[in-house]
Amino acid sequence: MSFDFLGSNAVLLYALLGLALLALLVLASGMVRYIPNDRIGVIEKLWSAHGSVQAGLLAMQGEAGLQPELRRGGFHFFTPFQYRVHIHPMVSITQGKIGYVFARDGIDLPAGQTLASNAQTDNFLDVRAFLQGGGQKGPQRKVLREGTHIINPALFVVMSEETTYALNMDAQERAYYDRMRELLDERQAFTPVVIKEKSGTHESDQLAIVTVQDGPALSRDELLAPDVGDAHNSFQEPERFLAAGGRRGRQERVLVEGTYYINRLFATVEFISKTIIPVGFVGVVVSYTGSRGEDVSGSEYSHGELVNAGCRGVWREPLMPGKYAFNTYAGKIELVPTTNFVLMWKSGESGSSFDSNLREITLITKDAFEPQLPLSVVVHIDYRKAPMVVQRFGNVKQLVEQTLDPMVSSYFKNVSQTHTFIELIQSRSELQTNASRDMRERFLAYSLEFQEVLIGTPRPQAGDHKIEAIMAQLRDRQIAREQVETFAQKEIAANKQRELNEAEKRAEKQAELTASLVDISIKENQGAAAVKAAEKKRQEIEALAQADRFRQEAEGQGRAAAIRSVGEAEGAAIQAKSDALQGEGADKQLMQTVMLRLAEAFEAAKVPLVPQIQLGAQSDGGNAFGTLLGLMSALKAQELRRD
Repeated sequence: MSFDFLGSNAVLLYALLGLALLALLVLASGMVRYIPNDRIGVIEKLWSAHGSVQAGLLAMQGEAGLQPELRRGGFHFFTPFQYRVHIHPMVSITQGKIGYVFARDGIDLPAGQTLASNAQTDNFLDVRAFLQGGGQKGPQRKVLREGTHIINPALFVVMSEETTYALNMDAQERAYYDRMRELLDERQAFTPVVIKEKSGTHESDQLAIVTVQDGPALSRDELLAPDVGDAHNSFQEPERFLAAGGRRGRQERVLVEGTYYINRLFATVEFISKTIIPVGFVGVVVSYTGSRGEDVSGSEYSHGELVNAGCRGVWREPLMPGKYAFNTYAGKIELVPTTNFVLMWKSGESGSSFDSNLREITLITKDAFEPQLPLSVVVHIDYRKAPMVVQRFGNVKQLVEQTLDPMVSSYFKNVSQTHTFIELIQSRSELQTNASRDMRERFLAYSLEFQEVLIGTPRPQAGDHKIEAIMAQLRDRQIAREQVETFAQKEIAANKQRELNEAEKRAEKQAELTASLVDISIKENQGAAAVKAAEKKRQEIEALAQADRFRQEAEGQGRAAAIRSVGEAEGAAIQAKSDALQGEGADKQLMQTVMLRLAEAFEAAKVPLVPQIQLGAQSDGGNAFGTLLGLMSALKAQELRRD
C-alpha cells in the first residue's frame, strides 16, 4: 500500500509540475492574455508570413509590428509565440480641461500648414480609418474634451494636464513632446478660455484678441484677418473657420464673456480691456482695417476724408458714451469732450487733461515791460464735429498744443504791444471783452465753439523787480488819493456836525425866539393901532378946528387965530408921533425891541455871544452874534442909502 501511495503522489506531483510547465509555456507563448477592464491592450505581432512593416508605423496589412486594433478588458487568446500585448491605461481628460492629440504616423504636413487637418478624418478611435482616410501626422486641430477615450497610444500621443499618453517613445521623441508640453503650459492651453464677470474687479471689462496660427497668410496691406462670420463657433472649430475663408494672424473678431474650448496650438488669445467712453465724451474711431470707403465729409471740408463705419479711416459717426468690445489692434478711439472744458495757461495748474504743457504767456508791453499773463479759455466741441477735429488735428491735445496755444499767445502778445503795463492792468475788463469777441471767430475756423476767456493779473518773471516797483508806485498813488478823499469826507463830516450842533441849540432856544417874534408882531400891531388912533384924533381935531373957525368968525378974528395955532401944534405933535411909528422910525423901534429881547434871551440861557470853538469858515449868519451883526449892518446900509 505504501508503494501505491507513493506512486499516486508521484503522479499528482508530475501532473502539477506538468500543469505548471504548461502554464509557463502558455504565458511565455502569449496564447492567453488578461486585460483589466480599465485598461486597453495594444497588440504587437512578432512575426508574420507577410513579413514586417515596410512603410509607416503600424502594420496595416497583417505584417509583423504594432497592430491598429486594440483589445479591451477580459481574456484574449492568441497564436503561441506570435503576439505581444502591451497593457496601457485609457486616455482620461478631466472635466473642464482640454486634451491635445499628436499623430505619430500619417501623411506629412504640406508647407505652410501648422496643424494636421481633420476635415476628412477626425475619429481618433479608429486608427485604420484615420490612416486610410488620409490622416496627417503631427499635432491635430481637433482637441479632446472631458471624458475617457479609447485611443491607440501606438499611433497617437495624447497630452492632458496631468500626463502624456504614449507607447514606446525614444529619447529624441520624448524630448520633442516635452517641449510641446512646455509650450502648452505657457499658453495655459489645457484650460479653456474663460471670460466672466466678477463683481468688484475689472475682469468684466475684458475681452480676448485671437491670433490664429494656421491657415492662409494675410495679404500685404492687411493688418488683421477679416471677420468670416459665426460658422466657426468662435474659433472652437478650426476646420469650419478655414473652410469659411479664415486666415492666419491676428483676428478682427474678438471674444467677449463666455467659455471657449480653443486649441491653443491653433489660436492664441490676448486679454485687453474694453473701451469705455464716459459720459461727457464721444469716441471718434480711427480704423486701420476695412475696405476703402467713400468720402462723406462734404466738399467744404478739405482736411481729410471721413468714411462710414467698417471702412478704413476716420468714421463719420462717433461712438456715444458706453462700453465697447473694440479691437484696439483694428484701430483706436480718440476721446473728444462734449461738455465745456477749460484750458489754463498757468504753470502747475490744469483745467483738463489737454493743457498740461501750457504755461503763462510772456508779453512785451508798449513801455518795454515783459510780464507773464495767466489766463483760462473755456471751449466746447460739438459732438457732430468731433470726427472733423480728429481728422484735422489727430486728437484734442495736439489741437491745443499745436494750434490753440500759438494762436492765443500771438493774439495777446499783439494786444500787449499797444498798451503800457499800467494800461494793461487798468483795462483788463475791456481787454477780456475784446478777446472774447475776436477769438470766437478764430475758434469757429477750427470747428470749435469759444465760450469765454478769463484773464488773470499780469505778474513779473522770476528776478524781474521793475514791475514790482511800478506796482508799488501805483499802490502809493492810490493810497494818496484815498487819503485826500478821506480828508474831504472828514471836512464834510465836521461841517455836518457843526450844523447839527447849531440846529440843536436853535431847537433849545426855539421857544424864546418864538416869543421874541410874537412880541415884535405885537409891537407892530400896537404901532399900527396908535397910527390909526392918531389919524382919527387928527380928524377929530380938524373937525373941532373947523367948528372953532366958524365960531371964531362969530367971536372974532383974533381969538380964532389963537385957537387954530393951538390945534395946528397938537396936530403936528400927533403927526410926529405917527411918523415915529412908521418908516425909519418904525425900523429903529423894531431894532431896539429885537435887541432888547435877544439880550434878555442870552442872559437867561447863559450863552456867550462869541462861540468858544470856531470850525472852518462860517458865514455871518451862523450864530446869534452873527445874526445881530447882520441886522446892524443892514440898518447902517439903509441909513447910508437914505443920506
